[in-house]
Amino acid sequence: MFNIFSKSSSGVDISVDEFKEMVEKQPGVVIDVRTRVEYEQGHLTKTDDLIDFMSADFRDKISELDKEKTYYLYCRSGNRSGQAARIMKGMGFEQVYNIGGFEELRDAGFETK
Repeated sequence: MFNIFSKSSSGVDISVDEFKEMVEKQPGVVIDVRTRVEYEQGHLTKTDDLIDFMSADFRDKISELDKEKTYYLYCRSGNRSGQAARIMKGMGFEQVYNIGGFEELRDAGFETK
């Protein structure tokens, strides 16, 4: 059976190490898709925007973004950001990546606030 959420089928999930390499070569917009409360408890310094995946206007906010840019999404565990990245792909975004969970990124040495 074909799994639409597998890494190979979506092309959106990348590892922390892949993100480290890619962001150097292909800078982009880093988006936290967690809630405002989660964001305020700590987020990556490189975060450019907060767009809550669970908010009713998530798709509206995403549709306002430039489809030509590169986007890197993260959340607490990588689940919401993976879903968000797949939605963005379905909306015509070509360069969108799920970079995983906040704690994993923090533990890998990314600066946080």
